[in-house]
Amino acid sequence: MNVQIIENKSGNPAYAVVPWDEYRVMVDRLEELQDIVDADKAMADIDDGGETYPSELVERLVRGDNPVRVWREHRGMTTAALAAAAGVTSSAISQIEGGKRGLSVELLKRLAEVLRVGMDDLVD
Repeated sequence: MNVQIIENKSGNPAYAVVPWDEYRVMVDRLEELQDIVDADKAMADIDDGGETYPSELVERLVRGDNPVRVWREHRGMTTAALAAAAGVTSSAISQIEGGKRGLSVELLKRLAEVLRVGMDDLVD
C-alpha cells in the first residue's frame, strides 16, 4: 500500500494519504466486514429466539401499505381486538388504517406496545 504520512507541528502523524483506488478497496473491504458482523449478529439474535419477518410483511411496508394495518394483520388481530387492547374504538382503528385520522403520541405508544413494534414502525 502506498501511504503518505503527514505530520503535525510536533512531528506526530496527523494524516495518512492513500491513492484513491487503494482507498476504495479499503472502504469496500470494511463494508464487507460490517455486512459479516451484521449478519452474524442477526443470526445470533435469531438463535436466541429473536423474531423474524416474512418477506410479504416487508414488501407491504415498503410498498407503503398502512403500517398499523400491516402489523395488526401480521399479529393476527382484528380491528376490534387491537382497539380494545389500545383503549380506543374499532372506528378509530379503521380511520387510522384508512388514513383519515392521525395518531397522537400517546395512541402511537399504546399501539406500538400492543403490536410489539417500535413507534417508528407505525408511521409512514
